[in-house]
Amino acid sequence: MNFIVIVLLALSLAMDAFAVSIAHGLSTKKLCFKQAFIMALFFGVFQALMPVLGWLIGNVFNSIISEFDSWIVFVILFAIGVKMIYETFQEEHEEKEKRLSLYTLFMLAIATSIDAFAVGVGFSLLKTEILFPVLIIGLITFILSFIGVCIGKKVGTIFGRKMEALGGVILIIIAISVLFENFLY
Repeated sequence: MNFIVIVLLALSLAMDAFAVSIAHGLSTKKLCFKQAFIMALFFGVFQALMPVLGWLIGNVFNSIISEFDSWIVFVILFAIGVKMIYETFQEEHEEKEKRLSLYTLFMLAIATSIDAFAVGVGFSLLKTEILFPVLIIGLITFILSFIGVCIGKKVGTIFGRKMEALGGVILIIIAISVLFENFLY
């Protein structure tokens, strides 16, 4: 997997965390860089750990499903992309709160990184090394989450949903490219 694909994948995976960060930024009356840093750290770390877990589990079952690996990766990424786009059209039922408790932050970090777990399974099926991609995924998620809190404070609600939809489109494009790449080689 080349660097550009890894960066695009990281950007698309970070869109959920970015959207949540924007929403949090919208709900704060006074921007606190400490809050933005903590939220970004949680999201970045979880977004990096979940692919590792998926990769480890995927390696256990790799020999069983290796014949269908490209199709599985395609279905996982395509489904996640469609889900992300679909969710942008759903009504938001989020409570706005000034400060996030550690429990809430932990749950949000898990929820926004579930997609990364599935991507980790895909990495194992493609026999992709995991260290470099997860570092990029975690770093990009951290940066976008930090920026998201700041943007949310300044911009407004419109931007968050569009970014999540863009992330879904990017995942679908990557899914299709994985499928084509398998057929070309």
